[in-house]
Amino acid sequence: MSSTYDFGMIGLGVMGRNFLLNIADHGFSAAGLDLDQEKADALDEESEGKAVKGTTNTAEFIALLRRPRRIMLLVPAGKAVDSAIEALLPHLDNGDLIIDGGNSHFEDTNRRQEYLKMKGLQFLGVGVSGGAEGARKGPSIMPGGNVEAYQLVGPILEAVSAKVNGDPCVAHLGSGSAGHYVKMVHNGIEYGLMQLIAEAYDILKTIGGLSNEELHQVFSLWNKGALESFLIEITADIFAKRDPESDGFLVDQILDKAKQKGTGKWTSQSAMDLGIGIPTIDAAVTMRGISALKMERKQTAPHYIRAIEETPEVHKEQVIYQVGEALHFAFITTYAQGMHLLAEASEEYGYGLNLETVAKIWRGGCIIRAELLEIMRQAYQEQPALRNLLLAPVFHEPLLHSQQAARAILKTAIDFGVPTMALSSALAYFDAFRNPRLPLNLVQAQRDYFGSHTYERVDKEGVFHTEW
Repeated sequence: MSSTYDFGMIGLGVMGRNFLLNIADHGFSAAGLDLDQEKADALDEESEGKAVKGTTNTAEFIALLRRPRRIMLLVPAGKAVDSAIEALLPHLDNGDLIIDGGNSHFEDTNRRQEYLKMKGLQFLGVGVSGGAEGARKGPSIMPGGNVEAYQLVGPILEAVSAKVNGDPCVAHLGSGSAGHYVKMVHNGIEYGLMQLIAEAYDILKTIGGLSNEELHQVFSLWNKGALESFLIEITADIFAKRDPESDGFLVDQILDKAKQKGTGKWTSQSAMDLGIGIPTIDAAVTMRGISALKMERKQTAPHYIRAIEETPEVHKEQVIYQVGEALHFAFITTYAQGMHLLAEASEEYGYGLNLETVAKIWRGGCIIRAELLEIMRQAYQEQPALRNLLLAPVFHEPLLHSQQAARAILKTAIDFGVPTMALSSALAYFDAFRNPRLPLNLVQAQRDYFGSHTYERVDKEGVFHTEW
């Protein structure tokens, strides 16, 4: 059997198959392994005429690959990754490369990298975003680990990635688990943006009275302006989709219980560990948890029904304008929260991240791609040491302008009893960050009062304690 295949993939679900087909389209040969015969057969069927082969036999799979072998895992995060690695080890040689392309926790990536280094093997933790379509047509790819390991597979990843103005949406991001950490924060930002859009939808529908047809028109229009993004684009499409089982629209027949796979929660946990505030992402994670409590919400609702008195008069066009401005404001502050976390994590974990590069490879292929990312990239190009996007001059005027509409629509939402946990947190984050003096001096006094935890003073250096 000839060892002529350039790249191997373990896990031939839709993502894995599409990724291999993408590789073949760019002139590379690829082999795929899956224990499910149907999936291996599906790969052979879909790749007819291409330099791609599927198999269910590990030894055959390894024999197909030329050395040093480049093998990517696209299996569920957790034990499945460790199991796949252990199954490969008896067949591999020194210098072979294993790539974990799933949503693994960054601490697991660090552990696996050290383990495989002792075995004489190369390892990369690689975030991949774009879903099944992205895998087929060009995803955003976020590799982290040893530079030499990246060089073994870099030309393939650069070929298959999405392109923006000819630039590949992939780059070696940094050492260790940098790739999976960046992907985790990408997903955290994704949580935040999706919740913000959901709250905007709720306001437009509940307060503005917009129909699904009008919602489709509004989101389509927004996608041609400052809010241009993949998530706004698909939201417009969703509102236009008819339900094949009824006379209405599909969105109205979908249960309001959102699921999650853990990356949003991991982002919040890591931010808390590092002491970085990402309240909009935290709010999005919380709202998914509350949404899952459907039975409890239905039981609670009858006890708190009341007529909303003296609600302000609203005008549909004004609501649309204010919600659009509020979304723009909240999108900027949510990206700012995520990028600030990346800056802190890079310093804490020694990743060596270049935030301009992160913004650059997020411009295409990934779920959070947006017009804003090019503006962010330019901001980091001008100020490489920028730690928070709120400090970038390019965002000063847009934030100052749009915050007024954000405040107005949030007041209206409160009057109508529409929950806006994410939108509210975005404004609170902005207000906290632009405030030179927060009331936490009182918290420090309280801590010292009950626990002798000491405090610092504004008028002189040192650490102090008072017998209250």
